[in-house]
Amino acid sequence: MMEPAHAGSASPRAFLRLGGATLAHHQLVIALAAGCERIICVGRALDSDMVALQHEAERAGARFHMISGPRALSGLITANDELLVFSDGLVPSSAEALDLIGQTPSVLVLPAESAVPLGFERIDLNLAGAGLMLLPGRLVERLNELSADSEPASALLRIALQAGITQRSVPQSIAAGGRWLLVRDEDQAHAAEMDWMERHTTGLGKSPGLAIASFGVRSFGPALLHAGSNGRVLALSAVLLTAIAAGFGWFEFYATALGLCTPAWLLHRAANIIEKIQCEALGKRPGFLAGEAPFNWLLDAVIGVLLLAAIPFVPGETWWDRAFTPFMLFGLLQLVPRIIGGRWADWLTDRMLLALLLCGLSLGQVLQFGVPGLACLLLLAAVFVPRLHSRADGITRA
Repeated sequence: MMEPAHAGSASPRAFLRLGGATLAHHQLVIALAAGCERIICVGRALDSDMVALQHEAERAGARFHMISGPRALSGLITANDELLVFSDGLVPSSAEALDLIGQTPSVLVLPAESAVPLGFERIDLNLAGAGLMLLPGRLVERLNELSADSEPASALLRIALQAGITQRSVPQSIAAGGRWLLVRDEDQAHAAEMDWMERHTTGLGKSPGLAIASFGVRSFGPALLHAGSNGRVLALSAVLLTAIAAGFGWFEFYATALGLCTPAWLLHRAANIIEKIQCEALGKRPGFLAGEAPFNWLLDAVIGVLLLAAIPFVPGETWWDRAFTPFMLFGLLQLVPRIIGGRWADWLTDRMLLALLLCGLSLGQVLQFGVPGLACLLLLAAVFVPRLHSRADGITRA
């Protein structure tokens, strides 16, 4: 953590931010997931970022040490220990880094031709260090033979190679896919953050609502994370909008109420995406507010009550009679996606589309016909779509 973020900067590269967390925090998450019991950082001063890192490590049950140079490692590491070493500014994918390191000492490497221009250290004509190593503790003693101002990660890389530690290649698909980054300055951190958000939201836009929520996360997610906000703020806003929709329904503004359910669902789905990103990349625990199932039940209940109140009374009709159609609609909306599967299931679970459609029916004053019609269409889809899929599979096999 000695390298500055850029020339003339007093801030270390390790405290550049990616997705609302410092690069050092990304490394800490991987170290803790790997079972490290002691976190050792090389730094010049115990500033606020370092203190935050210390608190995070200690909350996870690990001991934290800050040292000023490589020789201090020998007093903290024994020959029986194993040492997980990160290069300054490395941000690998957590799951893939843990899988590659495995349980045996190894030095991860990349092809020099593509890695050296990105800032990775060359180790020979064909290979460069990938910035991550698992080493036996006995090698640390050899740091005492080097100068006190040597860079620890680079020195340990050379020592490991001389000791014949196994080299393991990082698959090119991981490096080329942006899942193995070496961030050297703020511009690179910003570019990496855009790629990072893009990677975590790719493939989520399987329905119009999901596509809009994913686009919102890519556009505004980094700003929210840097501001210290997270998915819970958006989730709370979604719950508040749902309550406001219920309030409009109380005053019989049913079209407005149903229309407000659209941004409520979008906000909550964006919150859910951000929470999943933080859980996967930053080791965060998912919050209850951003949970997908509880909010979906709440929103469906509010929309169902709005339909119950908005559909005009028929003479002699009881409340049980009125409740039957909305109940069947939402029962089918829960059941049919499980029967159909595939892309259509994503469309049927997209509450943005449902809320917009019901809002339009309310404006046209045809809810009493539209809601039973939607239920009938869902029932027909459950009967015929699986048969069409089966017939298509049969033609393909023939």
